[in-house]
Amino acid sequence: QVQLVESGGGLVQAGGSLRLSCAASGSAFSIRNMGWYRQTPGNQRELVATITSGGSTNYAASVEGRFTISRDNSKNTVYLQMNSLKPEDTAIYYCAADNPFLSRVRYDYWGQGTQVTVSS
Repeated sequence: QVQLVESGGGLVQAGGSLRLSCAASGSAFSIRNMGWYRQTPGNQRELVATITSGGSTNYAASVEGRFTISRDNSKNTVYLQMNSLKPEDTAIYYCAADNPFLSRVRYDYWGQGTQVTVSS
């Protein structure tokens, strides 16, 4: 079991940067795969970036080159550095953790979300 709390969202001008943090409490953080998702009204939640327990990363094409996901296992925290932000990045961003004991990645745990708004 793990609990996730996101922070760092806010209002930023296009071209600016934000750094989101996801603080995890509970067990087995270091062996969990972690992800960031985002959602806008009327749309399904979409994958933004993932980082495996081993540090391998993947990004949605829409954010690759602009966003960086990282983790600090000593702090039980995962980050999303967002640069060159665009209005299209406006969404609620959610942190997710998988179940490390499954044979396939399945994100069973979610934070409450943090709002990111990018103005023109």
